[in-house]
Amino acid sequence: MDSFAFSVLFIVFLSLTLGCRFWLASRQIRNVQIHRAAVPPQFHEKISLESHQKAADYTVAKVKLGIVDLFIGAIVLLVLTLFGGLQWLSSHLIALLGTGMTYQLGLLISFVLITSVIDLPMDYYRQFVLEEKFGFNKMTARLFFTDIIKNSVISALIGLPLCWVVLTLMSSAGDLWWLYAWLVWSGFQLLMMVLYPSVIAPLFNKFKPLEDESLKARIEGLMMRTGFTSRGLFIMDGSKRSAHGNAYFSGFGASKRIVFFDTLIEKLAPQEIEAVLAHELGHFKKKHIVKRIGLIFILSLGFLALLGFLKQQVWFYTGLGVDPVMLGNHASNDAMALLLFMLTLPIFTFFLSPVSAIVSRKHEFEADAFAAHHTNSGDLVSALVKMYDDNASTLTPDPLHSTFYDSHPPASIRINHLNSQPSAS
Repeated sequence: MDSFAFSVLFIVFLSLTLGCRFWLASRQIRNVQIHRAAVPPQFHEKISLESHQKAADYTVAKVKLGIVDLFIGAIVLLVLTLFGGLQWLSSHLIALLGTGMTYQLGLLISFVLITSVIDLPMDYYRQFVLEEKFGFNKMTARLFFTDIIKNSVISALIGLPLCWVVLTLMSSAGDLWWLYAWLVWSGFQLLMMVLYPSVIAPLFNKFKPLEDESLKARIEGLMMRTGFTSRGLFIMDGSKRSAHGNAYFSGFGASKRIVFFDTLIEKLAPQEIEAVLAHELGHFKKKHIVKRIGLIFILSLGFLALLGFLKQQVWFYTGLGVDPVMLGNHASNDAMALLLFMLTLPIFTFFLSPVSAIVSRKHEFEADAFAAHHTNSGDLVSALVKMYDDNASTLTPDPLHSTFYDSHPPASIRINHLNSQPSAS
């Protein structure tokens, strides 16, 4: 393939992706607005018209903001690639830092800083205008910027050594560098799963043990019935950032723990909390987490092997607006290859999104069935309806939009599936 052909291929896929995503967004807006005037019959006894309309307006606002974000991202991508932004940045960094490892790390750092600054106004608007308008924002501006600083420091402390190792392997480990880099990356991911719950997460939120003895006894009974062990039940102060509620598992192996948002504890009855937890336990007992990790590792190996091929192809660079021989040192193109690959991969893989959604929905149905087997399915239905209501989740998503973007089944399909399950009580 020559550089012109690859440039054309890139533009074609970018256009198709942009066009499809805009079309899907338009369908979502239209479908939600059409159904705004009436609560679906399945929910009309539990969700008010006012709440339903709030969910519709919230969904439409998020989609419209996503459209703006989509086109800003496309402009930035074109400026960085075909319009010469990365070439310009690289040339100036070479003049300042030379052509060694310092330059390569500097290129990665500069890219992250530039894109973060570009994203900042949209992130701020999303938090303090959109989320504020619909009553979900609990974050202060001080906390917003403190989070950014913490994230930046942690990312630098963890990411820079990892990047140095990968870049060193790319330049020094021969044709199979991508295999060694994959082993390093996989080990790093597993290490982060162990360290995140006890080391990183507490830097952003406070976690306290569950103190409600009756609820704790109920949950421990569920875990005993399902053969699950963890290092504790914790309440997280999610309310200091958002009114949205959730529950999740974190950790891996002996470090796994169960975490409830304080907002979720406040809104759900004990039996509903138990049912939600049973669903999360279902993901663990059905080995969904292990399967997802395994799939991610397989895909990452394939992508790194592809990068191993692409980084040696001149057309890959020139087709994206970069001169790969400007340094006179092939190894110094490695950071550039990483950036170009990360920028373009989502463009060429977007149309595979429904495959991921199908797998995820299958897992959600299986976890629901597990919860229905070990708790009362009606309690999970009640909990889900409350969560749809409290989180202003639309009950009427466009089916095709949902197929591309939603990891969970639409509300009506999920509730119908749960109602068809035999219940433990």
